[in-house]
Amino acid sequence: MGEFNYLPIVNSILYAFLGVAILLVCYLIIEKLTPEKTWHEISKNNNTALAIILGAFIIGISIIISGAIHG
Repeated sequence: MGEFNYLPIVNSILYAFLGVAILLVCYLIIEKLTPEKTWHEISKNNNTALAIILGAFIIGISIIISGAIHG
């Protein structure tokens, strides 16, 4: 029996946390740039259009982060 290589698993976990952290920072930047608080507007005022825009933003930033991490 050979040795098991843990390096790919550790790298995957590290990159996953890095991607989530970058996404959170991007969300906080968007939150500061917009005049209204997005989460309050979506949850309290049921702003569907803003929810769609925010979802598209999160998907777009996630694709960019994924491409940057995986090369």
